[in-house]
Amino acid sequence: MTERLVYLSGELVPESEAKISIFDAAVNLGHCVTDSARTFRHSPFKLDQHIARLYDSLKVARINPGITQQDMLAATLDLLERNLKLYRAEDDCWIVHNVSAGMAPMGPSPVQSSKATIMIANQPLNLTGWQKYYHEGCHAVTPFSRQIPSQSLDARIKNRSRMFYTLAEQEVKIVDNDAQSVILDTDGFVAENKGGNVFLVKNGVVRTPTSINGLAGVTRQTTLEICDTLGISREETRLLPYDLYTADEVFFTSTPYCLMPATRFNGLPVGDGQVGPVSQAILKGWFDLTGVDVIAQADAQINS
Repeated sequence: MTERLVYLSGELVPESEAKISIFDAAVNLGHCVTDSARTFRHSPFKLDQHIARLYDSLKVARINPGITQQDMLAATLDLLERNLKLYRAEDDCWIVHNVSAGMAPMGPSPVQSSKATIMIANQPLNLTGWQKYYHEGCHAVTPFSRQIPSQSLDARIKNRSRMFYTLAEQEVKIVDNDAQSVILDTDGFVAENKGGNVFLVKNGVVRTPTSINGLAGVTRQTTLEICDTLGISREETRLLPYDLYTADEVFFTSTPYCLMPATRFNGLPVGDGQVGPVSQAILKGWFDLTGVDVIAQADAQINS
């Protein structure tokens, strides 16, 4: 095999041949849920939790996948085993699920009326875009756009309707090409990042918004568990921009990079403007948990 395979609604096809109809609900309606996991040393991390969250999103989105969680997990592991033959020992990969409501020709009703389209793919985990932030931190910036209210679309439904996040991320890039978004909700509270969660450290306590207005991230939860293991106090609460301006440390969490420090917030330094000790300790906690030094992995990709 010289090309990665993709699982497409029960069939394994070469990546270059994986196609869906322009009349699929993912295209016509954006009616598609998603989840992304990653491997550490080729071993999938909390894949069962990611698939459980996928099925929660499917239920609320009223998409019937047509297969059980157990069958989805089995198909995912089979695909991964086949594709890992093309990866070097030091490389890891994304495990990405997209599930749409299937064929949805234009008409009066968006209710699912055909077999779901199930897409599972593995992509090389490229950390080069985040590499320098491990060492110098990124610039956290609030975009003009606000979080979609949970009364309209609950952020816990992880979906492929990415227009809002894309616009928010484009807006912060107007301020700084290296900016990463801190999205606020319509009441001005900190919600989430375009692909992850926001944390701060103040007086030794790690604080993060609740999942009321942001994604209930698996990496977010793992980070809280690492805090417990390390004896670091932590709190889930409502946060305002003031709290980030006056924090000792700020960082983001997400599946690919685990933890990304932020050393500026809207142009002002966070703490002393350096990557802080709590962020470093939690990153070390990720190494202890997974056996992979994500900083070294990113550095190696830059130098290869």
